[in-house]
Amino acid sequence: MTTAPQSDALPEPQPEPLWQPGPDRIAGAQVTRFHTWAAEHHGAPAPTPDDPAASYAALHRWSVDALPAFWQATAEWFDVRFGTPYDTVLADRAMPGARWFPGATLNYAEHALRAAEDPARADAPALLYVDETHEPTTVTWAELRAQVGALAAHLRRLGVRPGDRVSGYVPNVPQAVSALLATAAVGAVWTSCAPDFGARSVLDRFQQVEPVVLFTVDGYHYGGKEHDRRDTVTELRAELPTLRAVVHIPLLGTPAPEGALNWSDLTTHDTTTPTEPVFEQVPFDHPLWVLYSSGTTGLPKAIVQSQGGILLEHLKQTGLHCDLGPEDRFFWYTSTGWMMWNFLVAGLLVGSTIVLYDGSPGHPDIAAQWRIAETTRATVFGTSAAYVMACRKAGIHPARDLDLSAITCVATTGSPLPPDGFRWLHDSFAESGADLWTASVSGGTDVCSCFAGAVPTLPVHIGELQAPCLGTDLQAWDPQGRPVTDEVGELVVTNPMPSMPTRFWNDPDGTRYHDSYFDMYPGVWRHGDWITVTSRGSVVIHGRSDSTLNRQGVRMGSADIYEAVERLPEIRESLVIGLELPDGGYWMPLFVHLAPGATLDDALRDRIKRTIREQLSPRHVPDDIIEAPGVPHTLTGKRIEVPVKRLLQGTPLDKAVNPGSVDNLELLRFYEQVARDRAE
Repeated sequence: MTTAPQSDALPEPQPEPLWQPGPDRIAGAQVTRFHTWAAEHHGAPAPTPDDPAASYAALHRWSVDALPAFWQATAEWFDVRFGTPYDTVLADRAMPGARWFPGATLNYAEHALRAAEDPARADAPALLYVDETHEPTTVTWAELRAQVGALAAHLRRLGVRPGDRVSGYVPNVPQAVSALLATAAVGAVWTSCAPDFGARSVLDRFQQVEPVVLFTVDGYHYGGKEHDRRDTVTELRAELPTLRAVVHIPLLGTPAPEGALNWSDLTTHDTTTPTEPVFEQVPFDHPLWVLYSSGTTGLPKAIVQSQGGILLEHLKQTGLHCDLGPEDRFFWYTSTGWMMWNFLVAGLLVGSTIVLYDGSPGHPDIAAQWRIAETTRATVFGTSAAYVMACRKAGIHPARDLDLSAITCVATTGSPLPPDGFRWLHDSFAESGADLWTASVSGGTDVCSCFAGAVPTLPVHIGELQAPCLGTDLQAWDPQGRPVTDEVGELVVTNPMPSMPTRFWNDPDGTRYHDSYFDMYPGVWRHGDWITVTSRGSVVIHGRSDSTLNRQGVRMGSADIYEAVERLPEIRESLVIGLELPDGGYWMPLFVHLAPGATLDDALRDRIKRTIREQLSPRHVPDDIIEAPGVPHTLTGKRIEVPVKRLLQGTPLDKAVNPGSVDNLELLRFYEQVARDRAE
């Protein structure tokens, strides 16, 4: 069993918040109104308007102590439409195996398209699509509803039935949203990969679930170039024998290949009498989609989440935590191969306009994402911590040089946002007089949601997530299974969440599902992150607990090292590995990918060591600092630590990593060579 990092790895406490919501923001927040209503109707504790922090803490405590009451209140607050009523809210709270809302039927797509039912909103934008030309294309609510209606009818004519799998090899374009919603309307199961995934990566995922329909593009644009994917599509069609139909989306303008259907033929409708969507009423726990783990060390886990569970969880997240509503425009930089795309689509559930961007995050320059926000008047702007830090290093001033006055919140995920990222965002917007709410959030593909993060009524402290999310019984545990406060522990969730997987697709007896989350603490979800829950209720993320650095008995998360080292302007990115040696020794190398023009000389090595020694711990000064041609990532942008550790231990490349899960396999050959050189 792994031991938690010692508390001397914690960042310095911040006595004063970086940002404090004003009275008007607190009073107007949907979570404030929900709290008052839930106290009146469902037994929640009464709000304390003069102390928002205590008020949220009490609401959160109730939301996890009284799970059935909280989730019933959530369903009623957001007016969830049940085709048939539920018998009870939570029939069984065991993990794994919790049973939510038995007897109920509903449809996710019906809720995502509700705004189109309002005549006053029919011609308002549901989707704003932007490509690398940065010229937005609008899809109205009426157009989206009609397109989904026509497409769902065609899927049924193709023989697609509830439970069948429908796959998308598509980028972040309006057609992907329509295909997801049409699939959900039919009661089929959606699954997608981004078209920058190679054929092997896609097949590792899609072959597990045996799709009957494949939506695919001919290619995509990225970094100012066209990327033709027709050969990959040909390979996918040959290796997916369960396909009954392939639907061609001509983003590059090429004709449909032989035997494929044209997207336009399936979505054309009479504008005077458009096809009304028919929403299959399916059980609450009926599968909505299959997401995939990164699969760095084996076949990706095919994670099944339910229509009802995702609907409730995403209504809570978008409406209460992100404070989104019909007046908002919701942007998140993502691809269809990452759970944040599914989360972005959830903005439709609360009537928000969602902003889709298909292209490079840095084309033609590093300010590209901010320019999209300016063009689309985005109000909630989601991006990666890595992008924020790249902007900081580049010295840009987005809020000064662009009109970002519509933005009320910048949210980040993908990795912990370092303290310097908090400061840079705050200062960059403050220089234009903006009152920016910075929300660092953390969750996972496993639940397609956040465990901790955004709360519009709470202060923001540098380097910290504001609080655990409602209905999420998040704790930090020591190895004996005891909760700890102001100390580093394992991230655990001690009560079920509706969006937890119902199962893994390719896991008939549930063994792989159980072993993924419940092997360390039986009946309790262990996520695999080091966290600190502070005495004021905020959360600090320290990195993955399965890649812990252990020096002289003192353990530290790798994220702490990255945050310190990557402040140095010479370091573009870094990777630290802790390696137990056969003789009982320990080797901790730090690999650095240098910024253009930088040189790894003795002076820079000394600065790196001094930074770690002074800011973190003298025990965690690396044994070697090695220049690397780059840092490998998963296809969703996370640093690959465990496979590199295996390579350095002498594991062959084909055994250490699933090659289809890596953004640049050639980079791993560098680390393999480092291992060979050490062995000689």
